[in-house]
Amino acid sequence: MSDPRAPQGDDDYSATVLGSHWFSGPPATAEPVVPDRVEGSVLRFGPGVTAAMPAPFPVSAVVAAPPRRRRGAGLRRYALAAIVLAAVLAYLGWQRFGPALEVRDVAVTTDPKGPSCDATADVVAVVGTNGRPGTLTYRWIRSDGTRSERLTERVPRGQREARLHLLWTFQGTGNYPARAELQLLSPGQRTAAVDFTYRCSP
Repeated sequence: MSDPRAPQGDDDYSATVLGSHWFSGPPATAEPVVPDRVEGSVLRFGPGVTAAMPAPFPVSAVVAAPPRRRRGAGLRRYALAAIVLAAVLAYLGWQRFGPALEVRDVAVTTDPKGPSCDATADVVAVVGTNGRPGTLTYRWIRSDGTRSERLTERVPRGQREARLHLLWTFQGTGNYPARAELQLLSPGQRTAAVDFTYRCSP
């Protein structure tokens, strides 16, 4: 029986079975193959793969051994540091706990002409030291029967001379013989004095 859909008058026409892709659409996209596991740079895929492909480069890293230090160099370095530290500590200890302040000499001076009428005499005591830091304790004693309180003077390191001043003011007319005495109380005990005359004519 002939196919009624075939064109009439074409004796060579025959029915053709079309492939399934003509009516079932395009083939489904193939699922990507997921590797079984990853070992370094070698990938092993799916069943049936029995031999691993060689890696393009070695997987293990080569660690260079640290350079060997010479034992003597480290010991010399530590010995030098220890020597420097000991020298610094010795210097600081000598500065702090070395010889104490010592007084070598004391001298008291003033203007030999004495003060003028109603003027002030500047009496100066010069105390020589050994240059060590410390404190001088002293008092002034005047011939008019007065004396000062205990006074102190701080002497810095390296200063070998301290100057102590007494200002003595005179008023009135006449002549007055005066004496100013420095009494050093510490370190050690020393005294030094100077004599002068106040003159004021009416």
